Amino acid sequence: MVLEICTATIQSAIHAETAGAHRIELCSELAVGGVTPSFGMIQEVLKKVSIPVFVLIRPRSGNFTYSHDEFEMMKADILQCKKMGCAGIVSGVLMEDNTIDVRRTKVLAALSKPLSFTFHRAFDWVPNPAEAIETLIEIGVDRVLTSGQTTTAEQGIALLIQLKDQAKGRLQIVPGGGIHENNVKLFKDAGFEEVHASASVLVKETQKPLVSMNSTKFFEENKVFESSTEIIRKILKNG
Repeated sequence: MVLEICTATIQSAIHAETAGAHRIELCSELAVGGVTPSFGMIQEVLKKVSIPVFVLIRPRSGNFTYSHDEFEMMKADILQCKKMGCAGIVSGVLMEDNTIDVRRTKVLAALSKPLSFTFHRAFDWVPNPAEAIETLIEIGVDRVLTSGQTTTAEQGIALLIQLKDQAKGRLQIVPGGGIHENNVKLFKDAGFEEVHASASVLVKETQKPLVSMNSTKFFEENKVFESSTEIIRKILKNG
């Protein structure tokens, strides 16, 4: 069974290869579900590991419905990843109602070729997963990363098996979310060919800062924030 390790640091990528993992999904900011890593990070990881590196293309945290500018950025990031020698792309776009944005996902998948294309865990938001699987097969997606629309893949294993049986090898269903050494056999026994895990442990804890740089309001996935021209003008006027 193929083990893909989700890594958000260069050292994690090195650990993944050293331990025998078969593939890396590279991202930044695991706390928000992952966003696109910097090109500097991608470059250093590609220098230091020889196993395939799939790169997450997600321009920001929050929902998976993107503006024109965000979509253009995603396309540019995919082209750069291809130039750098990455092995695969992990991405996807949803409509406002959380159905698959077929047109845009098709563009991303086509642009990624000949690299492998994985539709990421935005799939766990779709209202009709069986219908969405058929849509992604038609688009030409190679894999779908999903927890079975629950908090963990173990909790969602019934839907995962259902989707795997429905796909019949036309794409790979890759269980991900809370997979560890004590439950991975469940997925192997159920016939899954690939699984996804972060295998993360706390390695360092420093003194808490006097001032936190985290902002809780930006962690709400159903809200999108942008800078306001009106507020900016007021700041300039009063400054």
